Amino acid sequence: MKRFMATVLTSLALATLTTAGTALADPVLGTWKTQPDDGAYAHIEMAPCGAAICGKIARTFNDSGEYASPNIGKTLVIDMVAQGDGHYRGEVWRPSNDKIYTGKMDLDGNSLALRGCVAGGLICSKQDWTRVK
Repeated sequence: MKRFMATVLTSLALATLTTAGTALADPVLGTWKTQPDDGAYAHIEMAPCGAAICGKIARTFNDSGEYASPNIGKTLVIDMVAQGDGHYRGEVWRPSNDKIYTGKMDLDGNSLALRGCVAGGLICSKQDWTRVK
């Protein structure tokens, strides 16, 4: 019985590590540059948040260069869950109007299409982001 329990516990530990490793290896992780919105853009740091992916504002820029926005550190991409083939679903926050929308992301190499949607996903506003190297 002890040997059986040890085998079960080892299997569970390996499955947990494999799941955590998969989240860490998600190709959407890293830093992304947003499209300008109301004259400003940001660098978003995408990282695991539980079983999902979240993106926090890391740096902000406007026509004068980098500036210290009060939004630095706030979560813009909220609980995006991989759907397979580079597609994600979750929520997005738009700082300019302080609203949260149903979110969709589509990853294609170093390009990320991010959409915030209303009306059950029928009406969406899209931004194309690029990976910061």
